[in-house]
Amino acid sequence: MEEEQMLTKEQILDMLDAGQYKELKEELGNMYPVDIAETLEDFEQKPLVMVFRLLAKEEAAETFTYMNSDMREVLIGALTDSELEEVMEEMYLDDTVDVLEEMPANVVDRLLMATDEETRAQINQLLQYPEDSAGSIMNVEYIALRKEMTVEESILKIRQVGLNRETIYTCYVTEKRKLIGRVDVKELLTTGESRIIEEIMDTNVLYAHTTDDQEDVAMMINKYGLIALPIVDHEMCMVGIVTVDDAMLVMQEETTEDISIMAGMSPSEETYFGTSVVEHVKSRLPWLLFLMLSATVTQMIMNSYESALVVMPQLAGFIPMLTGTGGNCGSQSSTLVIRGLSVGEIEFRDLFKVIFKEVRVAAVVSVILAVVNGIRIIVMGQGDALIALSIGGTMICTVLIAKVVGCTLPMLASKIGLDPAIMATPLISTLVDISTVTVYFMIVSQVFHL
Repeated sequence: MEEEQMLTKEQILDMLDAGQYKELKEELGNMYPVDIAETLEDFEQKPLVMVFRLLAKEEAAETFTYMNSDMREVLIGALTDSELEEVMEEMYLDDTVDVLEEMPANVVDRLLMATDEETRAQINQLLQYPEDSAGSIMNVEYIALRKEMTVEESILKIRQVGLNRETIYTCYVTEKRKLIGRVDVKELLTTGESRIIEEIMDTNVLYAHTTDDQEDVAMMINKYGLIALPIVDHEMCMVGIVTVDDAMLVMQEETTEDISIMAGMSPSEETYFGTSVVEHVKSRLPWLLFLMLSATVTQMIMNSYESALVVMPQLAGFIPMLTGTGGNCGSQSSTLVIRGLSVGEIEFRDLFKVIFKEVRVAAVVSVILAVVNGIRIIVMGQGDALIALSIGGTMICTVLIAKVVGCTLPMLASKIGLDPAIMATPLISTLVDISTVTVYFMIVSQVFHL
C-alpha cells in the first residue's frame, strides 16, 4: 500500500507542468522524507527546487538530511537566505554537522551564516572533534533534569522543550553538568507527580567519552538495546547524546568500508553511480597491482620446479584447483573472524581458541575434499592412485594452512590497530597461493623423486 501511494518522478513532473501545486503538496505530505529524497535524486535543478519549496518546514529539513551532497549543494545555491535559515532551524545539530562536513568551504560559510550565534558555536564545537569519534556524531540537544525536581516539574519541562529535542524517551539527570543518573519517560508517566527525581532515577548509567571511536559507541548502543547513549567529556560533564539512528548509520558506513577493503578496493563515501570512472579506477588499481605483482612469487616457485613439470606436465593442471580451494577456505575463515571481531564476539585473547577450532574444522573438511577429489581423479582417468594420494596430501595441507592464515591475520591486524578487513580475501588468497604451490611441489617431488 505504501509503495502504491508513492509518487514517481514522472508523476511529479507532470503535476508541476500542469500547475497542480496544491495537489502535489498534499501528495508529498503523505510520503516519508527519505522516499522524497530518493525520488528527487535524478531531478534537474529547477523542478528540484520547486518541489522542495512545496514541502512543509519540518518535512523539508528532514528531506534535506537524506539527500546526497550534490542535491544539497544545488538547493543551497538556489534557496534564499530566509529559506535556508528556516531549513537550518528545523535540522538537528548532528545532522547539520554531517551536512557541513561534506560541503565545500564557500557553501559551509553560507550555511553557518544562516544559523544564530549560539547554534554556530555548538556546530563549531562539534566540528573540532576528531573524525570518527563519538563527539563528531553526537547531538547536543537532550533533556537534562535536576535530581531535586518533582515528576510534575519534569513532565512540564519535557512539554516545554521536547519539540526541539531529537529524543525525549530518555532524560538525563545532571548536577553541575555532571551526569549522575537517567530516567525514562515511561517512569515519569507511571509515577506519582509529587515524587522526586532522585528517588526514581537509575544511577547505573552507561556512557561514552567524546573521543571514543564511533563504531564502539554504535556497538554499545546495539549491545544494550539503547535508544540513546550519553556522551561525556574528560571531566565527566555531559555534552551530548548519540541516538540509535546515528548508530545505525555508523554501522552501515563501517560495514560498507569493510566490504570494500575485503574486495580489494579503497572505501568511497559516494554511491556507485555517483563515483566517476576515474575514482573507481583509483580505488581498485592499487590492490590489483599489488596482487598481480605478488603473483610473481608464485611464478618464481613454479619456475624452480620447471624440470618436474617437463617430466610430468599433468601436474600443472591441478594447481588452479588447489589454489582455488585454498583461497576459498581462507576466505571462509577470515569472513567469520572479521564478523566476530566487528560485533565483539571474538577478541585477540581468543586467538589460540580460534586457531584450535579452525584446525579441527580444517581436518574434517580437508579429508573429505581429499577423498572426493582422489576418487574424481581416478574415475576421470586423470592419474593413478599415487597422483591421487599426492593431490590429497597437498589438499589437506592447503586447507589447514588456509584456515589458520585466514583466522590469524585479521586478529593480528586488529591487535596492532589495523582494520581486520585489510587482511581479507585478496591478501589471504595470495599468501595461500604461495603456500599451496610450495607444498604441492615439495610433496610431488618427494613422491615421484623429481
